[in-house]
Amino acid sequence: MAIEWAGSPPELLLALDRDAAGTLRSQLETGLRDAICGGRLKAGERLPSSRELARQLGVSRGLVQECYGQLTAEGYLCTRAGSATRVAPIRVHRPAEPGTRPPPPRLRVDFAAGVPDLASFPRGDWCWAQREVARTASNADLGYGDPRGSEVLRDVLAGHLRRVRAAVVESEHIVVCTGFAQGLNIVLRTLARRGVRRVAFEDPGYGDGTTMAAAARAGVEAVPVPVDALGLDVDALDASGARAVIVTPAHQWPTGVVLAPERRRALADWACERGALIVEDDYDAEFRYDREPVGAVQGLAPDRVIGIGTVSKSLAPGVRLGWIMCPPGLAVAVAEDKRLDDRGSPVLDQLALAALLESGRYGRHLRHMRPVYAGRRAALVDALARHAPGVRLTGLDAGFHAVAHLPEGADERHVVGAARKRSVGLYGMSTYRASGAAGPPQLVLGFGDLGETAVRDGIAAVADLLVY
Repeated sequence: MAIEWAGSPPELLLALDRDAAGTLRSQLETGLRDAICGGRLKAGERLPSSRELARQLGVSRGLVQECYGQLTAEGYLCTRAGSATRVAPIRVHRPAEPGTRPPPPRLRVDFAAGVPDLASFPRGDWCWAQREVARTASNADLGYGDPRGSEVLRDVLAGHLRRVRAAVVESEHIVVCTGFAQGLNIVLRTLARRGVRRVAFEDPGYGDGTTMAAAARAGVEAVPVPVDALGLDVDALDASGARAVIVTPAHQWPTGVVLAPERRRALADWACERGALIVEDDYDAEFRYDREPVGAVQGLAPDRVIGIGTVSKSLAPGVRLGWIMCPPGLAVAVAEDKRLDDRGSPVLDQLALAALLESGRYGRHLRHMRPVYAGRRAALVDALARHAPGVRLTGLDAGFHAVAHLPEGADERHVVGAARKRSVGLYGMSTYRASGAAGPPQLVLGFGDLGETAVRDGIAAVADLLVY
């Protein structure tokens, strides 16, 4: 997209060497030509007026006018009476760098998981909150402030989490972060400094390398622990020798199972008896369909659980706001790590989120989205029942993704590759297994950012690939 400059004319960095052999005009022409061909100046971008560029470069206006005229004649620039001189819409051919790949084809339907309905982001409510914040924020709010985050947001979050997630938390034990990734990195570094050398994670789970990479940067070993129909296998966790575990108990990522009540109690008992810590990713807790919401595990053992939550699924990932609920003994260390990381998350955005929560607009948005996602979930169930009745779906209790179990003998990777040739994005469970194994063959189907029609069309387009 070309830059549109409003008000004062744009500046343009060009170097002229008055001691060089070439004339100033030839240097200016070459500089502009190279800037256009090299991509520094894009098609449609406005150039400074001849008078303004002459002033910036310390040359005569006539020299600049002659240069503009020559480049216009060559097709690099275009002019129109009463309008500014702009870069012409020319196609510049550049040799591809060795080893570069062509861009992937655009997908007509993309069943990517973990993506909410981005078109439904409550823009009007967010703009209202931003205006309120800009109008009412104090001068002190515009400083660096507390690295834990805005006290206003932490107070509101603590009340919200106590009411909605049955958490046991006070505002001084919450640290605001930019999302799950930063929260996890901070927590792992803090645990490493406390002597934790082995951290377990669910398998399948974050086996795509994210957790292992974060653990490696923190200097701890990440070990997989299996997940079955009841959730994390706590006996296997105990045998792993880990002193911390990363879990998604409300709606396990990516299998979608809910951690069974007996496993929840066993997990809390394990942490208390072993002096270990649970890192609870409160994933997909906002959207439930087939059962009553389950409280956070943090409420069972608040001294042994570090809870990480975000608004990436409830609002949008681009908001980049999350929080860490810390046990009292870890809050200061986590806050200090956050301070060293970036001195704190953007305060105005934190205040805007607090305004959404306090005003009830956040809750209203969630109530609006639940039937929307439920409709897309129903569309997925109906489409598979119609076009591929042999494919079983699980993980539908909450969130906006499900697991499709392909017939025995199906080639998961072949299905994914063949679907992409039809411009449909499918994603195999093998991506999330620590071993990368493609069996049993399963697909993780996200429907959060797809309309009901797109869900039906996408399944219809690949149905024959799913039936063996």
